[in-house]
Amino acid sequence: MNSKRPVNLDLGKFHFPLPAITSILHRISGVIMFVGVAFLLYGLDLSLSGENGFNRVNELLDSFLAKLIIWGILSALLYHLVAGIKHLLMDMGIGEELQSGRLAAKLTLVISVILIILAGVWIWL
Repeated sequence: MNSKRPVNLDLGKFHFPLPAITSILHRISGVIMFVGVAFLLYGLDLSLSGENGFNRVNELLDSFLAKLIIWGILSALLYHLVAGIKHLLMDMGIGEELQSGRLAAKLTLVISVILIILAGVWIWL
């Protein structure tokens, strides 16, 4: 047995490549969307309960916290969409090499950030 094996791994010392980070973020955005569906379904249920419920949802959506939650869910959706397109292209054999994979990861982040900023502007204006 090799006695030089690490006993406790320090995850702070690992440096993941950018494609791995975008892949992990893709999974995280999926979980955020899954949890966010509960908030969206609650709002839908409340708005369909009657005129008072609809007015209550309108009041809730004017608050800062509600706008932040909606922006978070929309941000996760936009990132997940862009990263999903990147994964579909990779499934077709495009961007599988090391250099093109790094470029695709950078493009995924840049396009996602632009879309997320535009979504924030749309929500708060």
